[in-house]
Amino acid sequence: MTRSDHPFALYEKIKKNVVSDIESGKLNPDDKVMSETRLAKIFNASRMTANRALKELAEEGRIVRVQGVGSFVARPKPDAALLEIKSIAKEIADWGGIYSSQILVLKKEKLTPKIAQKMNLETGDMVFHSVIVHKDKEVPVQYSERFVNPKVAPWYLNQDFKKITPSDYLLEVAPVQEAEHIIEAVNCKKQIQTRLKIKPGEACLSLKRRTWSFDMVATYSIIISPGSRYKLVGKFMRG
Repeated sequence: MTRSDHPFALYEKIKKNVVSDIESGKLNPDDKVMSETRLAKIFNASRMTANRALKELAEEGRIVRVQGVGSFVARPKPDAALLEIKSIAKEIADWGGIYSSQILVLKKEKLTPKIAQKMNLETGDMVFHSVIVHKDKEVPVQYSERFVNPKVAPWYLNQDFKKITPSDYLLEVAPVQEAEHIIEAVNCKKQIQTRLKIKPGEACLSLKRRTWSFDMVATYSIIISPGSRYKLVGKFMRG
């Protein structure tokens, strides 16, 4: 059997066609790729065959699939700060993106035992809680949940986080003395999958970060990003 006779040759042909369009410059980073329906019609294939082609292109890092929106040509993954703490808005601007955000939670609430332990506080103590989805050109790239000690940033809830990111504000009012990072590959909860517009089972990066300011735990953050849209790079320089 020749390669052209191989029963899976059709989905490979679709893949090669999309890759050719990308490498020739016909499709540029962030351009929308034809839908499964359109590809199936052009190549006289089933939608299942077209779906397989797009799925494999996504797994290979050639395209990014956004649930309910479509498939887009992937740009080279940006190097996101790990040891350095900086604004996600600046990171997105640095890689040529357009930053926006969706504020899901911004309130004062009582600490649960789990979060109280992380922040060296007592269960029932009051804390500021925010949940924000950060986007690049309206595509979600990061889900950020943050608990803030009111003693280090008493005006946290009064900020307009459409104009300034929590990181920018906190770095200004509560300079970091120390930071702890824990990184894991995770399967996101369904609610976070929906917020990030990703499919079940898609690999995600979880960064759990504690920071200290004024000799106390200032923040505890849970930051989750789709692995296909974001990567973390750490750099340490000894003084």
